[in-house]
Parts: sequence; structure tokens; C-alpha cells
Amino acid sequence: QVQLVESGGGGVQAGDSLSLSCAVAGRNVSTYSMGWFRQAPGKEREFVAAIRWIGGFANYADSVKGRFTASRDMATATVYLRMNALKSEDTADYYCAATRRFGSRSESDYEYWGQGTQVTVSS
Repeated sequence: QVQLVESGGGGVQAGDSLSLSCAVAGRNVSTYSMGWFRQAPGKEREFVAAIRWIGGFANYADSVKGRFTASRDMATATVYLRMNALKSEDTADYYCAATRRFGSRSESDYEYWGQGTQVTVSS
């Protein structure tokens, strides 16, 4: 079992930056790959980024590449999503998730999910 708790969401203006955190607890956490997804109102949940604990290798959705950065702190078992140059279309509930399929972009591959944190970007 893996428990995930996101934090850091809030309301910002377009062009601002925001950082999300995901505290991870459980056994063998480093054997999982971590992902960030988001779900905008009225839309399906979509992949944002994924990062591996070992080596910190990350991959991103095209819509956020160059603006968002995923990182991790193995000592505290926390993953982060730094979001720069935010746009109104980034408004969504953001979720942290864990999978054993390293780097997967598929929602169905993720076994464990956090409760989500809301990000609202005003233009």
C-alpha cells in the first residue's frame, strides 16, 4: 500500500508560478514511478508528468513541457511539480499517483492516487 497526499494548490494569476508537493508513504516507495495528472472541469483526467525515484528521470506532456518541472526528494519521499508561466488552461485538480510501470502516461497504469489539490489560474 502507498499513501499519497498532495498540497500546494491555490489561486494565481496567469504568468505566475506555483509548486505542488506530494508526500509519499508506504513500503518500497522507490520501486514506484510517480506521476502527476490533472482534471479540468468537464474534462477527462490527463497526464502531466512522470518521474522516477532512481535517477530522477522525468517526462512531460507536450502542453506543459518547458513550463513544468517534476522533481523528487528521496530523503523525505516527496515529489514536486513546479509550474511556471501558468495559463488559464492549467486550471484543474492536480493528482499525484504511483505506478510500477515506470514513466507511464496512462492513467490506468497507476495503482495509487492522492486526493488531489486544486489549481486555479485567472487571466
